[in-house]
Amino acid sequence: MAQPTDKLDGAVLKVAGVVVVGVVMAILDTTVVNVALKALALQFTTSFDTIQWVVTGYMLALSTVIPVTGWASNRFGTKRLYMLAIVMFLIGSALAGLAWNIESLIVFRVLQGLGGGMLMPAGMTILTKAAGPARVGRVMSVLGVPMLLGPIGGPILGGWLVDSVSWRWIFYINIPIGIVALVLAWRFLPKDQPEDAGRFDFPGMLMLSPGLALLIYGVSNIPSAGGIGDVNVWLPGGLGVVLIAGFVLRAIKAANPLIDLKLFRDKSFAVAVFTMCFFSVSFFGAMLLFPSYFQLVRAESALNAGLLMAPQGIGAMIVMPIAGTLADRIGVRKVVLPGLVLIVAGIAMFTQVTATTPYWQLLLALFVMGAGMGATMMPIMSAALQTLKQHDVANASTSLNIVQQAFGAIGTAIMSIILAALLAGKFDVPTSQGQLAAIGALSDPKTHDFAASATADSFATTFVASLVLIAICVLPALLLPGRRRQVSSTEGEGSSEDATPPVMMH
Repeated sequence: MAQPTDKLDGAVLKVAGVVVVGVVMAILDTTVVNVALKALALQFTTSFDTIQWVVTGYMLALSTVIPVTGWASNRFGTKRLYMLAIVMFLIGSALAGLAWNIESLIVFRVLQGLGGGMLMPAGMTILTKAAGPARVGRVMSVLGVPMLLGPIGGPILGGWLVDSVSWRWIFYINIPIGIVALVLAWRFLPKDQPEDAGRFDFPGMLMLSPGLALLIYGVSNIPSAGGIGDVNVWLPGGLGVVLIAGFVLRAIKAANPLIDLKLFRDKSFAVAVFTMCFFSVSFFGAMLLFPSYFQLVRAESALNAGLLMAPQGIGAMIVMPIAGTLADRIGVRKVVLPGLVLIVAGIAMFTQVTATTPYWQLLLALFVMGAGMGATMMPIMSAALQTLKQHDVANASTSLNIVQQAFGAIGTAIMSIILAALLAGKFDVPTSQGQLAAIGALSDPKTHDFAASATADSFATTFVASLVLIAICVLPALLLPGRRRQVSSTEGEGSSEDATPPVMMH
């Protein structure tokens, strides 16, 4: 038998290459859509409060399927699950490209999300098993490249496709990549046998995800309904609250809950989760707005909007590996707090945005925000896991991913709803027509200057909401671990194969 080595051999690199193809497809798809929202709004004659469901529905689907992945990997075998995820993602992509109205597009995006949500954790499990515990760090660095490059390349690719071909091709582009990934997975991934997976909390899943969707739907109807008294607000919102409350009550007593609430007895985990909640709502909600600002207010093409987003990805790519090392050496709090300060500074610049703000200021703000995100998101996740017992890590990691995706979905919905209501107020039209009215007024030379100023002011006010939420995020972050984590020899034992890795979002 060959001696163990930290070096990645050809077999592991081959598996890594196959997994990277699938992961790149999934990561690109979370980042290409934002620059297409204007084109989608025009195509389907709708506004931000509706079009945001193209993103929100996808993210809710991710949060639904993430906890299923670990159970399904054991029950059916990871290779089979990975190939099934690719097939689901391909079918969802093809159907999304063929969408005939906004409702069909949202449904097909959900199907995409169900496949895409399994690709990353299943791929990570395959890689971890192939590399072995001694080489996990090295093999994860292989996946780190597409995770960092996706937020840079996705908007650029999406913008080029929207401008040069059609918005439908931001979905069709997945088909050739997916077919290659499927063939490579069938040919090169090692076959594994199904094993006892235990029971899965399907009732919990059927309460939490629909509950979140109904709550977000009810809240999204507030601007058009004129208040919470309308049946389209309180009925779905109330049902959502009931389902979420039912999930919590069941999770307290269930033997195998979707989210193990007993983990919140660990202070570091609880603090990290609350920090992640506010971070996800604020940061990922704001991320939806930047390309739309460039396209609406500054009349940039989708491609240029994607290129203008690059500084944010570059900032994250530079800082993320440095932040990870520093968090291990000096403690998470001393890294996360400066990161949050950077994000606050970046968003604060956008709260003052106008129709003529110099581009260098906007690009600097995006770079600063990206650097702040690089110093914040992964250290928060590591803080949540570092004080837990080994057998709790898998459940905790899954819970973190659910929180990240679910609250990111809530953030995109909230920011879109606020912007839609503000635009409708500025142009004195119904909420569903606010974005279309702004586009019409901006295209008319007689009303362009007023429309540009009014639209920019709507974006600036929406960014104030994001700023408040990220500022609140500082409060729980003050309670994050402030010292270097000391790991005993016994704590490091055991496999981390079942842990569900964090999923990089748009």
